[in-house]
Amino acid sequence: MRSFSKIITASVLIASMAFGLASCKSGSTSSGSVTVGITQEPGTFDPFTVVAAGDQEIIFNIYEGLLKYDSKGNLNPCLAKDYEISDSADVYTFTVRDGVKFQNGQELTPNDVVYSLQKAAGLLPDSDGKALVSAFAKVKTVELTKDDPSKVRVTLKEPDSELLSFFTCAIVPAEYDTSSKDPCGTGPFKFENYSISQNVTLSANKDYWGGAPAIDKVVFKICADMDAGLLELQSGTIDIFPHLTKDRADQLSADAYNILDNSSNMVQIFALNNKVEELSNPKVREAINYAIDRSDIIKVTMDGAGVALYAPMSPAMGKWYDSSLDGKYSKDIDKAKSLLAEAGYPDGFDLKVTVPSSYLVHVNTAVELASELSAVGIKLKIEQIDWATWLDEVYSKRNYESTVICLTSDYAPYDVIQRYASDSKDNFINYSNKEVDELIKKLPLTPGEDEKLTIYHQILNIMAEDNASCYIQDPQEMVAVSTKLEGYNVYPMYIQDMYTVKFKTA
Repeated sequence: MRSFSKIITASVLIASMAFGLASCKSGSTSSGSVTVGITQEPGTFDPFTVVAAGDQEIIFNIYEGLLKYDSKGNLNPCLAKDYEISDSADVYTFTVRDGVKFQNGQELTPNDVVYSLQKAAGLLPDSDGKALVSAFAKVKTVELTKDDPSKVRVTLKEPDSELLSFFTCAIVPAEYDTSSKDPCGTGPFKFENYSISQNVTLSANKDYWGGAPAIDKVVFKICADMDAGLLELQSGTIDIFPHLTKDRADQLSADAYNILDNSSNMVQIFALNNKVEELSNPKVREAINYAIDRSDIIKVTMDGAGVALYAPMSPAMGKWYDSSLDGKYSKDIDKAKSLLAEAGYPDGFDLKVTVPSSYLVHVNTAVELASELSAVGIKLKIEQIDWATWLDEVYSKRNYESTVICLTSDYAPYDVIQRYASDSKDNFINYSNKEVDELIKKLPLTPGEDEKLTIYHQILNIMAEDNASCYIQDPQEMVAVSTKLEGYNVYPMYIQDMYTVKFKTA
């Protein structure tokens, strides 16, 4: 799910100003329909309120921002053809690309950019003043520049050197307020229809500014779970199926499907609600970390295709991840029992784990956790619920004891870390540490990359010492792609980019 993180370096950010045109020319004509299997019922198509990663991977094809990620994780200009950041990092100025149309035929103007960013920042007159994109809470004004009407200036209340990656935020037509049911963006595909529990259909945007997609239509077919998706794959009714486990991938015919893989920035977490009485004690959380064997869990759930995690960030984030934390915990039943005794639970306790039933890897992880934790007296009761209920009760209302989920993020370290601020709406584990809060606040005010790196590593180490939760693995991303297709790219983040996909020619 989204909660949906971005590595930004100067060289990456300035990369290929021609991205929008050069990398987008997949073809001038389109043909055929491609079906993508998904296991999550969409919650919304509104880019400003979307939470679930599964929704994001659909609407990535509909909306675009001033900037956009490519399949290598590089952040490039998109609806902005270039940009400037003031030396003080409190003014961001974007030059809006011309010759772009929304999917309703309306021409993109700088006023649409102003409206969209004001909406995201909670600055519109009819808003409640609360930023819909939390990173934009420090935006003071969004306005056209006086000297050049093609430029949009974003002025902040205080410097923020971490803000650039959040300008992937969708740009919509000014005054457009029906995005949740009838999305309209500038992307290569436009919304056609949504049939509950069946599918979401997108059609090619023939007027796309980067050139028309190579396929006519994309159908995101909703499957009950991964096993249902596997049956669809075996019958040939699905062309692409992401987020496969290795054992399922191995059951597919090599003649029918290519299996593509890539490392990702996903973090599978055994999330421990820090406000639950037993789990509020860091010794209990530490005991849980010592009671489990991550390698066994990865073997059971991913057939070994995963990287063990000991912190809230994946090694896929490169230098921002602190490799000194690797192997922090190794299974030690005696130590786990001793810690539980110190915490006042010598005989263990009962704990409920609430898991979304549509994600088999998380259900299987919960089953394996129950088996391993029983050795230290923690009796894990598994409760499976549907995705919409999980989003509402667990993520939004934080009405749970523990859960298993994969956290996703933009490909930026700040997006990974900011969720653990005490006041973050994404902090669904209810983690709270004053020192971490201060360090997170310091990051946007820190211009030097080396100093930023030190702060990120400090935060990761403090959270590891706090045993904030139990981080399990970064599962290898595996995607089954029909051998009839080519051009599909596996992103290091939770994205299904259908623009480059096309049918092979004889």
